[in-house]
Parts: sequence; C-alpha cells; structure tokens
Amino acid sequence: MVYYFTSNVVKPSAAIYVGKDKFESGTDEELIKHGWEEDFHVDKLSSAHIYLRLAEGDSWETIPGDLLTDLGQLTKANSIEGNKKDNITVIYTPWSNLKKDGSMAIGQVSFKDPRKVKRILIAQRENPIVNRLNKTKTEKTQPDLFQEKEEHLRQQRKKEQIARQERLPSIQKKEEARVAKERSEKKWQKDHAYDDLFSEENMEGSSNQNRPENWEDDFM
Repeated sequence: MVYYFTSNVVKPSAAIYVGKDKFESGTDEELIKHGWEEDFHVDKLSSAHIYLRLAEGDSWETIPGDLLTDLGQLTKANSIEGNKKDNITVIYTPWSNLKKDGSMAIGQVSFKDPRKVKRILIAQRENPIVNRLNKTKTEKTQPDLFQEKEEHLRQQRKKEQIARQERLPSIQKKEEARVAKERSEKKWQKDHAYDDLFSEENMEGSSNQNRPENWEDDFM
C-alpha cells in the first residue's frame, strides 16, 4: 500500500508519497526500485521513505524551505522512534543516489555519493503541519509502481522528442545561413580576384605613358 499526500505550501502543489510498511508486499522495496525523485528519511533511525515528486524543471537542491519542513515533519511522523524524539535529523538525496544491494535489510539503503546527501533539523513535531498533510492523504492498495514509472519515462521521452523537433527548424535555418554566408564570401573573392592586378598603382606601373624616355634602352 502507498499513501499519497499533497503539500500546498508551494505552487503548484507538491506530490508526496510513502510506503505503508516495509514488510507489506515489499512496498518500500518497490518504491526504492521504481522511485522517481527525492527520498527523505530520519538519519540513523528506522523510518518510512518519503518521496517527493518535483515539478518539472525544479531541482532537489533548491526545494523551498516550507516544503522541506512539510517533508521533514511527515518523515518524523512516520518514524516510530523518531516521532518520540526532539531534534532529529532528516536526510534527503536524489532517488538516483540511492544504493541498494543484496546484503541490505528490507527497506535499507545507502548512498552512492555522500556529497549528494543533505540534512535538515526537525526540532519537534508540529501537529498543525502533520494534520494539514494528513487531511490530503489518499491511498492505493496495490499500485503498479513499475508501470507508473514506465509511463512517466514515456511521457518524458515524448516531450524531449517534441522539443528536438521544435529546435530542428532553428538549427536548419542557422546552417542554411552559414552556408549562404560562405557561398557569398567565396563569390565575392572570385569576383574580386583581379582587383589588385588592375589597381591604379599596378596599371600605372605597366603603362608606357609614364615611362622615362630611354626606357627602350633597357632592352638593348
């Protein structure tokens, strides 16, 4: 089972989701395997993995502060141990930075690059935030996470293909302009190839009119 939440502290609203139980049908494992964007959980404490689906064009490095607070509070609330403690650290990283191998327990992950892990401090549980998020909660009993991701990737590829097609005319125009300029320069060079030969200075030097009177003696 997967729970879905909506945070309205940003526009457009942010989609958040979390697996109910790491042992229930391997929900957490499926989310780890087929995740989309960011992963949040309590540092050094057992907790559910909270996922954020960033809006298109947004970066995990520039998540707004209010949204980070929502995610941190939701992560704390979904940790049995972390929910009882104050001043906990919630860590987050891009889903692509998660590392999973066969030696790890169910739901356990590490990171490929520790430099891509950020931390936020959650001083204490803030019930107004948790209650607001819980009011948006919906659930899916057996979501097809693999198919959802495949459809997401298909839509991304479609957008990229459309973007390439839209850029193509511009690229073609630039290439046509470059070729036209090159041809124009070659034509100008061809048309003016003899300009220096027939310059006033060269014409004067080859004219008999301005030669000295004894110029013919040079050939005797």
